Amino acid sequence: MRTPPTALALRQARQRLLEHGDCPSEGIDARVARSWRRSLAAGLLPGGRLMDTEHAHAAELKRLMASQHELLVHSRPVMDVLFSQVQSSQSMVILADARGTLMHTLGRADFLQRAQQVALSCGASWHEQHRGTNAIGTALAEGCEIDIHGGEHFLERNEFLTCTAAPIVSATGKLLGVLDISGDHRAGHPHTQGLVSMAARLIENRLISASAAPYIRLHLHPQREGIGTVAEGLLLLSGDGWVVGGNRAGLGWLGLTAADIGSAQLHTLLDVPLNTLLAQHHRRPTEPVRVQRPHGEVLFLLLQPNPGTLPVRGGLLPQTPAQSSPAPLRAGDALAQLDTGDLRWRSAADKARRVADKPIPLLIQGESGVGKELFARAVHDSGPRRAQPFVAINCAAVPENLIEAELFGYAPGAFTGARREGSPGRVREAQGGTLFLDEIGDMPLTMQARLLRVLQERQVSPLGGGPSVAVDFALICATHCKLREAAEQGRFRSDLYYRINGLTVQLPPLRERTDFAVLTQSLLRDLNPGRPVGIAPELLERLRQHPWPGNLRQYANVLRTASAMLDIQSVAIESSASASNLQQLAREAMRQAIDSSRGNMSQAARQLGISRQTLYRKLNA
Repeated sequence: MRTPPTALALRQARQRLLEHGDCPSEGIDARVARSWRRSLAAGLLPGGRLMDTEHAHAAELKRLMASQHELLVHSRPVMDVLFSQVQSSQSMVILADARGTLMHTLGRADFLQRAQQVALSCGASWHEQHRGTNAIGTALAEGCEIDIHGGEHFLERNEFLTCTAAPIVSATGKLLGVLDISGDHRAGHPHTQGLVSMAARLIENRLISASAAPYIRLHLHPQREGIGTVAEGLLLLSGDGWVVGGNRAGLGWLGLTAADIGSAQLHTLLDVPLNTLLAQHHRRPTEPVRVQRPHGEVLFLLLQPNPGTLPVRGGLLPQTPAQSSPAPLRAGDALAQLDTGDLRWRSAADKARRVADKPIPLLIQGESGVGKELFARAVHDSGPRRAQPFVAINCAAVPENLIEAELFGYAPGAFTGARREGSPGRVREAQGGTLFLDEIGDMPLTMQARLLRVLQERQVSPLGGGPSVAVDFALICATHCKLREAAEQGRFRSDLYYRINGLTVQLPPLRERTDFAVLTQSLLRDLNPGRPVGIAPELLERLRQHPWPGNLRQYANVLRTASAMLDIQSVAIESSASASNLQQLAREAMRQAIDSSRGNMSQAARQLGISRQTLYRKLNA
């Protein structure tokens, strides 16, 4: 615990802030000074009334806690232990989300009653713009552990508090929330920051361990005895040795930051290859291995391999399930084969696996081009219906006057141009398998009513008459639209929204994925079967920084064009490629899309994952 500034220094700094809009650099922590300036800029005054203070109502808080279920599950046991250490003092333990909203609190009744007077209760926002300088909001703003004592709080009403907070981050460095101890400023203890910091690290380690199933987990520490303690480093590795996640200690000891996740391989960081480590683990599974970093630093490592990864000569091979009859889902399924290390994508896949064998509809959300149909097909291929049909229909691509016949079929002669023998329709074609409705947000309202009736009755009647036919299929829908908002605004039937929204997963856009390097190599392998093609690091970094509005669809088209332009003997995309080269590749991808769409600019734009206006603008640039 740092030494708090004197009352005189705080008073002088506050006066200068209010009179001149700035704080002196002497006598006050620089982080507190920055926070005071932010608080003033937000329109707050030390003695003034709170402005538009946010507090989630019961329904909002319930939704928030449901969305933060994993963080809550792994935080609560740690918070119980932490509170047992401070319950003799007038203090409370608090968990807030990444926006500063309080989700879980523990404390003595006498202090809780006083704390509630300043809204230290679940649902309250302690973001700086609502509560001024405070440990929770300032830890979020500064991205680091911090303690705020008494008069360091910007609002006078909070000066009776002393608060210590530490951020909680994911295995990929994403800010998840904040752990805090708040108490009476007269009862502050110098060890509080150490307790909060240790508890936050323990929560992070629990979250990493819970997400480690598809990966090799690496425990490391400069001392052998540090393995297995809260201070140990943790890394998650893909089967071929890419770093796909880790805690701050583990990344730091290997000279990495969160920005390096997905682009660093273990063999460049240590003097021992991964296969050797796996072989040593097989011989002595509980014995840490001594290794060295390139600069001579010594580390001790202990591996916990993914059960689906076996050490073999020359590489790693994933175990795959038997191909006879549908078997229980496991790490070697179709979803796992698409997993290149992004933890948000993996979280979506894990959720989808849980409903793949249940009559629960799946809704996939994400920007155009992120791979929603590919994900849907992998869900189908990972479930018990994988031997049955997977029928996909793009609701945005079928003309409105034909979508009813396309979906539900038609009797012979039902309309002009109908086939003589009629058509069973795509719904009946999915019998026993999976029906995938892409861009369902663009389905006409009249068809939404018809689809809802089919989903409720599990029967379909062809257009033009005929007997109803019972249907059995798993339903997966996808959209780039915000369906909840569309339903609230009457642009999408709310009853259909709740019918198809059994489970919703969100696929990340390409620009936010942490596995860019691994994903690129996977795409290149698919595009260049039989020949090794790589990308020079300088070019890969330029590609990573591109916004890719069309996401994976656009990126794959660019790589496809680049691959086609390579000489058959070439083994690398030249590192001399410049921004103008990338623009040329992008233009080639657009020309390819237009040619494959036979000049239909709307269809070409959809294929690229961009709007028609954007396509025209880029062609004329």
